Amino acid sequence: MEWMTQPWSWWGAGILIGLTVPALYLLAGKAFGISTSLQQAGAMCFPNSKLDYLRKHDRQENMWTIVFVVGISIGAWIATHWLSSSPVELLPPQFYSVTGAIKLLVGGFLIGFGTRYAGGCTSGHSLTGIANINWPSLLATVCFFAGGLAVTWGLGWLLF
Repeated sequence: MEWMTQPWSWWGAGILIGLTVPALYLLAGKAFGISTSLQQAGAMCFPNSKLDYLRKHDRQENMWTIVFVVGISIGAWIATHWLSSSPVELLPPQFYSVTGAIKLLVGGFLIGFGTRYAGGCTSGHSLTGIANINWPSLLATVCFFAGGLAVTWGLGWLLF
């Protein structure tokens, strides 16, 4: 059981994450991605919306996305509470303030907007899209990394 409480190597964990793409295709006939769950949640909350994006979304067919996100959340909770050698903080201390909450709100909005604008999230494009040899997904992944590097090494000091 000792190996479960220690951090795994990046390449081992990466292989397991990568294997979720074909496993989901083979076992459920579904494409891996998280952002559709946001559309599903919106369609469930606003079934009579005037937005075609929500009103015409097939809630029955895509209910699995909510179950998938709940499973990820439960798995993360189990991993941090029972399978971790040391406690894991949800957020760094600087985010437990009004300024930190505003930064999280703005960041969350930008992530959500970017996900919708790009036609998918990083996991969908980077794992599923590239696995399907989808060139727009490769371009999106390159842009995700370029944006992350630009903020980390350039603009990050303004934000954090």
